[in-house]
Amino acid sequence: MNYNFWIFLLKCFYIMIPAYFANMAPVMVKRINFLKYPIDFNMKLSGKPVFGRNKTFRGFFFGILFSVSISYIQYRLFTAGFFREVSFYNYENWLLFGLLMGLGALTGDIAKSFLKRRIGIKPGDKFVPLDQTDFVIGSLIFIIPVYKATFAIFVACLLLSLLLHIIVNHIAFFLKIRSEKW
Repeated sequence: MNYNFWIFLLKCFYIMIPAYFANMAPVMVKRINFLKYPIDFNMKLSGKPVFGRNKTFRGFFFGILFSVSISYIQYRLFTAGFFREVSFYNYENWLLFGLLMGLGALTGDIAKSFLKRRIGIKPGDKFVPLDQTDFVIGSLIFIIPVYKATFAIFVACLLLSLLLHIIVNHIAFFLKIRSEKW
């Protein structure tokens, strides 16, 4: 594999960082009681939760806050040569970019939860590959008003995120942070 391939993958990773943080935020802030209310207000649809109690306003708020914060950092770093080289996006509109990335990542996750509840999968139970890619799909769709990812970028971000998910979870398992590898 040549140098350009690795730079392309690095750019795919870099553009996804706000979505990665948006996706991780709900887990990172789960001990904070602020806005700890289910987005679906515990309502049911056909006797099943709409999204489930784990999808809270807290997670949504902090997910967007994390995404916007990371986008701002990327904006500030963009003037440095290295960060300009690994950027598909120029971050001039960092606030909107971060907002759309966060909204997209979290909306993708909520849509997956809605689907899981409809087909009878409980919160926390595995739903491969959507558990690993829902937020990627959502974030890349939502940023279309400010950045239209090519098909190659879209696919690379999906595959890269799936691979990173597996690697991170295996490391967490071996470090005894998680009880399962997957």
